[in-house]
Amino acid sequence: MSKVEDFEELRPLLFSIAYRILGSVGEAEDAVQETWLRFDGSATRPTSTKAFLAAAVTRISIDVLRSARVRREEYVGPWFPEPLLSDPYQDPARSVELADSVSMAALLLLERLSPLERAVFLLREVFAFGFDEVAAAVGRSEAACRQLLVRARRHMEAGRPRFAADRQEWQELATRFFDALKDGDVGGLQDLLAADVQLVGDGGGKAPQLAKAVMGAKNVARLLGTGFTWLIRIDVSFEPHEINGQPGAIVRDRDGKVLHILVLEVLDGQIQTIRTVINPDKLGHLGLVADAWAIDREVKHARRHLRTQHPDRSPGQLHADRATGPVEDVIKCCNCE
Repeated sequence: MSKVEDFEELRPLLFSIAYRILGSVGEAEDAVQETWLRFDGSATRPTSTKAFLAAAVTRISIDVLRSARVRREEYVGPWFPEPLLSDPYQDPARSVELADSVSMAALLLLERLSPLERAVFLLREVFAFGFDEVAAAVGRSEAACRQLLVRARRHMEAGRPRFAADRQEWQELATRFFDALKDGDVGGLQDLLAADVQLVGDGGGKAPQLAKAVMGAKNVARLLGTGFTWLIRIDVSFEPHEINGQPGAIVRDRDGKVLHILVLEVLDGQIQTIRTVINPDKLGHLGLVADAWAIDREVKHARRHLRTQHPDRSPGQLHADRATGPVEDVIKCCNCE
């Protein structure tokens, strides 16, 4: 096989390693490209192309992560990984480990680790590299890598939920959730949420975002139910889609541009966490990105219009209409001119 053929065969693995280390699609793609340049520029062929390329992309990703962490410390609001629609690397023997490690919850847990701990944990626990290969990749002794792995496991296990949902369970729960969301059914949404559910958004200061996390089933259900009622009013739609191996949806404006994504974390038969990513810098790889500020202004205009057309109704009554009324009734009301 030629160098190009060797590299292309291993590209999905290299991207998967880089993405899990970095939590960024764009940075992972750049790391893979830099790995190719180093491989192509090497005068000799390595004994194991897989080991050589995995080591190269790991070292590059560690260097990028160290500089990225400084930026993340200054990030406006919560930081979430860039959403990944599908993992290009598949290994039936490691399917559970691969699926678990790419979830947003797992990637956020990995943020607790040092760059070296993160790389060692991923190469050994997720991709099943031997300790000799892990040591060569991170430039440490095998004994040091074993110690790094022990510390990494301790941090990861401390943050993992006790009960995870199986795939069929979360698919069914997600279907019910998005049906209720489409219908503006606040009560139906509330029934699916854990009592202590959290709704958290990542806007990075570059799009309208929640001032802080919304807590509790009642508050989250009301915000989502009423919020999406208004979005549907201005022709925003959503398409359910698996994101980072979890149930989620891509929310689009009337022109099909990506507004934001929703990801559901399902545990013990209920939705425990809802994460949204609306930072446009993290959505470009999904397609053309919508102007979230323009959408926000349009929603506010529709709300003002409703109040103007119905001055006899108090803000509380209008809020109750939006919270409990069917979507069709709200649309009809807003089209009363």
